[in-house]
Amino acid sequence: MTDALHRELLGLAQEAARRAGELLRDGRPADLAVARTKSSPIDVVTEMDIAAEKLITDLISGHRPDDGFLGEEGASVEGTSGVRWVIDPLDGTVNYLYGLPTWAVSVAAEHHGETVAGVVAAPMRGETYHAVRGGGAWATGAWEGERALACRPAPPLEQALVSTGFNYVTEVRAHQAEVAARLIPLLRDIRRSGSAAVDLCDVACGRLDGYYERGLNAWDHAAGDLIAREAGALTGGRPGERPSRDLTVAGAPGVFEPLQRLLEDFGAWHD
Repeated sequence: MTDALHRELLGLAQEAARRAGELLRDGRPADLAVARTKSSPIDVVTEMDIAAEKLITDLISGHRPDDGFLGEEGASVEGTSGVRWVIDPLDGTVNYLYGLPTWAVSVAAEHHGETVAGVVAAPMRGETYHAVRGGGAWATGAWEGERALACRPAPPLEQALVSTGFNYVTEVRAHQAEVAARLIPLLRDIRRSGSAAVDLCDVACGRLDGYYERGLNAWDHAAGDLIAREAGALTGGRPGERPSRDLTVAGAPGVFEPLQRLLEDFGAWHD
């Protein structure tokens, strides 16, 4: 029953992410504007974020009316089924606002508090990534059929390509820049895509050796974290902890551990 439930949840997540991705890709108005701001004047929400979240919640509720929701744009329902959907309808809103291609739809399903299915759709890449707990990580794209994902074999840390992101609160950004400046001489290089969900999937795909960021919410990493883990990556927060607003870290085994230690030593989780 559990495996069948997880597959059902995955199928719904795939359909919701696909349809929301099509809405965002094909329905973006030429005069797209900011609808409101969140943590700061540069932390923006567009009308399309809101429309995509409504599409996702309406679709899922139509199939599973007793499930709960946690969504970036305000969806918050307790539910009674033991299943909760954790949704970022548009991860990379600033990229989307500016017409940059790195953005994604992230849909994850939790069962009794554990993430069991996750989908990240990146329409401008033409790729979608998905995983069910214990079933590996997979992607569809320009190639034929589904492709199994696996993180890269770990290089020495000084040869690792690592991505990060920056908060929209000025004081937090300043501290993050200090941490990045200390890390850069110890790595191959640092990238910044603007989408946590895409970064986590790039770890899963072997396009990055590692990723870290402070200040993420559950909807930012729920699906991508599962996909990375099912592709063989290690994920966590501060040592011994799960990903949290304090810190989210992902990487190939052999990169994750020294990267996490450096971030702890550098105080990456606080000002």
